[in-house]
Amino acid sequence: MLLEAYRQGLFPMGMDDGDVGWFSPNPRALIPLDERFHIPRGLRRRLRKNPFTCTVNRNFRQVIRACATVHGETWISPEILHAYTALHRAGHAHSVEVWQGEDLAGGLYGVSLGGAFFGESMFHTVTDASKVGLVYLVERLRERGFQILDTQWTTPHLTQFGTFTVSREAYLKKLRKVVAMPCRFA
Repeated sequence: MLLEAYRQGLFPMGMDDGDVGWFSPNPRALIPLDERFHIPRGLRRRLRKNPFTCTVNRNFRQVIRACATVHGETWISPEILHAYTALHRAGHAHSVEVWQGEDLAGGLYGVSLGGAFFGESMFHTVTDASKVGLVYLVERLRERGFQILDTQWTTPHLTQFGTFTVSREAYLKKLRKVVAMPCRFA
């Protein structure tokens, strides 16, 4: 059901009352996977020093749990956590882990479907660690021919990377094409 929802431009979120709501924002926020992707100057300096190591799918469960507990309140309900863990086991949900030594300093997770990656959540315990994970994600998606990095809504945090919005109609038109692509995230 989750994969079909993504194909239709929908995604779930846990609600305050414990239910799960389905959303399809208009407009939809995307991070560019071309030259419009912007790495802020301070982050560029941080990347040159590179105190982090990035891995993929090394500890999905730890990443999603960290995303669920970042601010005390979250859309990641136990039901959502269970569903995305099952998607991970099926090869559709993935994590990027950002390590500082042996410690998980940040990360993100999302769902891949054809040439689309749907970013779900990110966290950090060390400054810039989630941003480093995002840069790593964009590089990985570019290498593998992905066409969409969906962030659902825009936030001030994501705007600095060149996030832009498109109408729901334009998003769904592009989505129909890219979900049929033979891209593989892992």
